[in-house]
Amino acid sequence: MFELSLHARQTLKQVTERVQQQIIPLEQPFAQAMANPDRGWQLMPELETLKLDCREKGLWNLFMPVKEYGAGFSNYEYALMAEAMGHSLLAPEVFNCNAPDTGNMEVLVHYGSQLQQEQWLKPLLRGDIRSAFCMTEPEVASSDATNMQATAQIQGNEVVLNGRKWWSTGIGHPNCRMLIFMGLTFPEAPKHQQHSMVLVPRDHPGVKIERLLSVFGSRHLPQGHGEVSFDNVRLPLGAIIAGPGRGFEIAQGRLGPGRIHHAMRAIGAAERLLKMMIERGIHRRAFGKPLIDLGGNRERIANHRMAIDQARLLCLHTARLIDNQGIKAAICEVAQIKVVAANLMQQVADDAIQMHGGAGVDDSLPLAEFWAGGRVLRIADGPDEVHRATIAKLELKKYGHL
Repeated sequence: MFELSLHARQTLKQVTERVQQQIIPLEQPFAQAMANPDRGWQLMPELETLKLDCREKGLWNLFMPVKEYGAGFSNYEYALMAEAMGHSLLAPEVFNCNAPDTGNMEVLVHYGSQLQQEQWLKPLLRGDIRSAFCMTEPEVASSDATNMQATAQIQGNEVVLNGRKWWSTGIGHPNCRMLIFMGLTFPEAPKHQQHSMVLVPRDHPGVKIERLLSVFGSRHLPQGHGEVSFDNVRLPLGAIIAGPGRGFEIAQGRLGPGRIHHAMRAIGAAERLLKMMIERGIHRRAFGKPLIDLGGNRERIANHRMAIDQARLLCLHTARLIDNQGIKAAICEVAQIKVVAANLMQQVADDAIQMHGGAGVDDSLPLAEFWAGGRVLRIADGPDEVHRATIAKLELKKYGHL
């Protein structure tokens, strides 16, 4: 690995310590508090206190490479911090590094107008509000985003939104105040110049959360996903990000670093899962032996160790490539890490659940939530099949086969 700066090393150490010593111990109280359906989804005071402390200590917006808006770390440096955060599903928000806010903030930094940055970016950077991203639709195969049916039509000095979105991540958070909506504006234009991204206040007339979606029976806290309808939502043209027809351009710029973040968090989760698997296997006995010595478990441990290390190296290589040459030079590598890390997380979680038996599927341990997270990640931000198609296309291009 490349050498980290002193500041990056110190920050990584602080992030790791906070995740292990302060955030992981809050997982079970959080799960218990959210298990009461009459309570509703509320903020956890202990997590809010940790967030304030992290902001005061400068452990905040670590994902943002632009120093004017964040910590100024490279993608490579932040990747290792994302891995540390991946040990707990609660951790990213504590450092204001949770999706989809990270991607939405990056969009506003690179494409937002001064007014949009004042209204939405600054509150997001402070952690005062949360946001959602509304792109996937229930009536079409959204793995091909050109299928999108929701519209963002220009009518005079307004843009009018109509359609239904789902798996809108972040919509369930109590502090969600802003949505980014992607819709069809110019149906006759070239396919990647047809769509626009629009900033929408959460409480704007015509915006309705139809339902919160479950992930294998879980509300997938702390972000939450929802199905959202947009019925004749009228906004000024100034709500369009970067201008009409630039939605795909913005989406591609948003996804590269975000997929590295997802991948490294998945690797962090896999590390924790492997540790839990080993500890369970050593201390639990069956048929007169520790579980670790039964049923091929030692081989599984070895395979996971190799797979985690390989995935990390691939991800760090990709981050370094983006840092040095930009996102366009790393399209194939980004696709690779997205497939590799999500499958890795799911497989290690599956074996850890098997090792824990009945305890593995109960919410007193985070194993089932990690498994669900890995399984969802194989669909979110582009399914495995789409990324594999990209990898194959770029590889075959080297041989003149298009």
